[in-house]
Amino acid sequence: MNRYGTILRATLIAGVATAALAGCSMMSKSNTASFSGVMNAASEVPPNMTRGSGTADATLDKNTNVLTYKITFTGLSGPATMAHFHGPAAAGTNAPVVLPFRTPVSPIEGTATLTAAQAADLMAGKWYANVHTAANPGGEIRGQMLPK
Repeated sequence: MNRYGTILRATLIAGVATAALAGCSMMSKSNTASFSGVMNAASEVPPNMTRGSGTADATLDKNTNVLTYKITFTGLSGPATMAHFHGPAAAGTNAPVVLPFRTPVSPIEGTATLTAAQAADLMAGKWYANVHTAANPGGEIRGQMLPK
């Protein structure tokens, strides 16, 4: 093999390796989506007059549909009796439970594997986090999960 062929081959290998690494870097940034929701009584449907508040944060791995979430809240009228994600629903409308949380004690943290339809609804902003109490069995605070 001549010197020109060796240089050409080394240049091609280096170029392919650089492109592969750049592609991996770009993929890792686009494979997750982050969501957050500010939880309050005014967002409930219908709204109520409690002083509770909270935040719901979540990250979806778009390759595996694994959702990781953390919900924190304070100032409720009493202990939380239930908490979960609902969907699909736009802000101002109600929907059934799609993902119940194991316990309603703040902070609520967990993971779940979503169906393709659930992931699409979440990506479209059609999920909300909801915390219920005895005084507000339909929901005391709510936050629409919106892309960050």
